[in-house]
Amino acid sequence: MASTRAAIRYAKAILDLANSKGVAEAVNNDMKSIANAIETNQELSTFIQNPTTTVEVKEGALLEVFADVNGVTKGLFHLLFENKRFEILNAIALEYNKLFDESNGVEVAKVTTAIPMDAALEAKVLAKVATLSDKKITIENVVDPSIIGGFILRIGDNQYNASVANRLQVLKRELSN
Repeated sequence: MASTRAAIRYAKAILDLANSKGVAEAVNNDMKSIANAIETNQELSTFIQNPTTTVEVKEGALLEVFADVNGVTKGLFHLLFENKRFEILNAIALEYNKLFDESNGVEVAKVTTAIPMDAALEAKVLAKVATLSDKKITIENVVDPSIIGGFILRIGDNQYNASVANRLQVLKRELSN
């Protein structure tokens, strides 16, 4: 839990710095690609978490892997090097994205579908989202075959369940009464 609080502190500090330099959006894009790389590349994730790898090696590797990132992002790598905290990089990146979206009035709508969304379903979901929120919405698609079909939409604390699995559950309850 302590690392989450630390990640929030780092993310806030980096966002403040990025805002003061006018590069918050560029750093947000960096953080998205860092989080994506760590989540999709098991080798990178293991490397960052490995306690036996020195912080010098970790910083060097990150500067090589993410050579094109903004100077503020490179500054974060150096700060994590100085404080020996590379293991929370992913948490910092995700937290930064969340803070950036909040500060820009953007809300994330998590849409769970049985198969990856196509343009038609995305349009349907965006139409539903417009009735639930007046903020700018970013859609994040999560694929879960167990819902069979349809979609589950979650915005903040609100959830709209239009999945086939949910309809079957409702039907089953009605039939058993």
